[in-house]
Amino acid sequence: MPHYKGYRKKTRKLLTLEGKRGLSYLLREYKVGQRVVIKVDPSQHKGMPHRRFQGLVGVVKEVRKRSLVLGVKVGDKEKTVITRFEHVAPL
Repeated sequence: MPHYKGYRKKTRKLLTLEGKRGLSYLLREYKVGQRVVIKVDPSQHKGMPHRRFQGLVGVVKEVRKRSLVLGVKVGDKEKTVITRFEHVAPL
């Protein structure tokens, strides 16, 4: 059998949320230049960033209607991550 290389591979412990979550994350307003923490919500599949970005801090580059464009430092490079509001929290 071939080795499985899926998008959510080895994420059983990594993508687990503790407790319930209200609707306040939808009411938050983000501004360009604000720092946010990427917290992947495993119950929402749309706009989910890759697991390598879990727990990293990013800077908001652009605010869209339903999503954010973040600049995240990974090593020496800056990656662009497009994610929805469910997967970020203000720092």
